[in-house]
Amino acid sequence: MDSDTQERSVVSLATKVLSNILTPLGYEFSIDVSAHADGAQLMISSPDARFLIGEDGDRLDDLQYLVNRIVQAEWEDAPRVRIDCDHYRERTEAKLLRRARAKAERVLETGKPLMMERLNAYQRRLVHNELAKMPGIATESEATESRFKRITISRAE
Repeated sequence: MDSDTQERSVVSLATKVLSNILTPLGYEFSIDVSAHADGAQLMISSPDARFLIGEDGDRLDDLQYLVNRIVQAEWEDAPRVRIDCDHYRERTEAKLLRRARAKAERVLETGKPLMMERLNAYQRRLVHNELAKMPGIATESEATESRFKRITISRAE
């Protein structure tokens, strides 16, 4: 199976799995498939979005985890599928990157390092990649065993 065919199969299975999770729970929803930087994205549109998103996106994270686990049980090397609801992830990621850029600008002005709030691995990758585009800025994640770590933003040497 070529990679395009596999990706379509993965997206089809992921859409079916997500629908099979949400339908018995009584939610009204539609799912749109689109491309995303990391692969495919399933965008849920629903009048019940706040329930599907949960507090700080925790239910959305859980849905994404479950769907990807089920898909990977079928295809071990399947690309991850991103799940969003009413553009929640897009909005929160844009806010995170705005905060990171603002802190980096302050670091350039003052010369004093600043720390971000605790972030998960995906959020840290977004911040590191975004700030790598800024000349004169260096980033480093703290060395802990915790799942959530802080990034120090400093001047590049």
